[in-house]
Amino acid sequence: MVQAVLAIDQGTTNSKAALVTPEGHLLATGSAPVGLSTPRPGWVEQDPENLWQSVLHAIATATSFEDGRVEVVGIALSTQRESVVGWDRSGEPVGPVLGWQDVRTAEWCAQLPSTVDDLVRRRTGLRVDAMFSAPKMRWLLDRSDAYVGTVDAWLIHRLTGCQEHLTEAGNASRTLLYDTVDLDWSPELLEAFNIPRAALPDVRPSNAGFGVTKDVPGLADGIPIVAVLADSHAAMYGQGCTQAGTAKATYGTGSSVMTPIAGFEPSGCTLAWLTDRPMYALEGNIVSSGAALAWTADLLGLPDVGALTTLAATVESAEGVVLVPAFAGLGAPHWDREARAALTGMSSSTTRAHIARSAVDAVAHQICDITDTIPGTLSSLRADGGATVSGLLMQTQADLLGHPVEAADVPEISALGVAELAWTTLGETTGWAGKRSFRTFDPGMDAGDRDRRRAEWAQAVASVRVRPA
Repeated sequence: MVQAVLAIDQGTTNSKAALVTPEGHLLATGSAPVGLSTPRPGWVEQDPENLWQSVLHAIATATSFEDGRVEVVGIALSTQRESVVGWDRSGEPVGPVLGWQDVRTAEWCAQLPSTVDDLVRRRTGLRVDAMFSAPKMRWLLDRSDAYVGTVDAWLIHRLTGCQEHLTEAGNASRTLLYDTVDLDWSPELLEAFNIPRAALPDVRPSNAGFGVTKDVPGLADGIPIVAVLADSHAAMYGQGCTQAGTAKATYGTGSSVMTPIAGFEPSGCTLAWLTDRPMYALEGNIVSSGAALAWTADLLGLPDVGALTTLAATVESAEGVVLVPAFAGLGAPHWDREARAALTGMSSSTTRAHIARSAVDAVAHQICDITDTIPGTLSSLRADGGATVSGLLMQTQADLLGHPVEAADVPEISALGVAELAWTTLGETTGWAGKRSFRTFDPGMDAGDRDRRRAEWAQAVASVRVRPA
């Protein structure tokens, strides 16, 4: 019989599951889509029960082959981050999942006094923004008497038969309520956002254990939930980015760029994980990257993003066409939620291929906007996420960065990252990330062309901004 960790990776649009051996081999995988709804402009919701069912479906697919040959010795959980769920004492959800892209609380956030933003920066390293969890929690609590938590807390609650009310420190650090130096919920921040402590789960280190399975279809009772990480943090763990000068970019619906730092900083800092000591990272969040590719594919009447990148590859450049995908405003490093999307630089000779190419460029430019703010020298960028299958995007990224890009050799990098932490916690020696192979893309654009394209992008971004830079 083979022992395996069941790694569950619950993302924005899909739930995935993988059986992972102590050596890091994938025995089987499963996935299921998760629907998104936008009932009003700026509102992004998911159904909590559908999300849970997608996890169960992914688990069932991954474990269907085992036929008694695999012993699941632990659960490892990677989850989307700032999205919020509310549920009552019986474990029933009291409203929709408010997705991390949801900006219904943007006006409320803008009306908070500057002293709150100062407090948030000093305690969390973040800034007040509708992307983060606290405003969403306040919105749910204004409408029901509920427990609230991020998606990891909701899944832990369900995986343990509604026995546990727990969250992981890295996920908690994205709420605007967790003091990332004192490593606990901050009474001052709870008061600032009017969030009762009793509504929140208890916080545990990333590998401290989060209860055992109970009444989960397809799984035996009593399997320990060994490790939990936020999905972008799990990707950083799986990419082996633990030293200064290394960075990872996750290309999903949005994007996260992270680089490790020695200690807490009150600007753009996040708690990547907490084990025997905290691992801090500088992070920039992009609101629309994969979503921009999907939007452009739909605009051009293409069946999917793969068809979009194929079309984009038929031209050498976008010929001055620039897409700024500020559909829900701009995230890092601009942080202008009032900015609106624009497609500029078109002429009578502009073709569908140029527009497609501008969407690919937009993803890469947004990553560069963040890496330009990273102090010191960036030796390379490690890439993961669904969009990394596009060689065109990865080469464009390397060209605009002027640095090599190393794309992960497997798409399940977040699942493997949290599985590696789980196996390490269970006493196995792993170190998979240091042995992983990559597809390397070296920059091939001359500096003058790079500077020209970056200047075109900066000009287009400036044209859509509402708040001053």
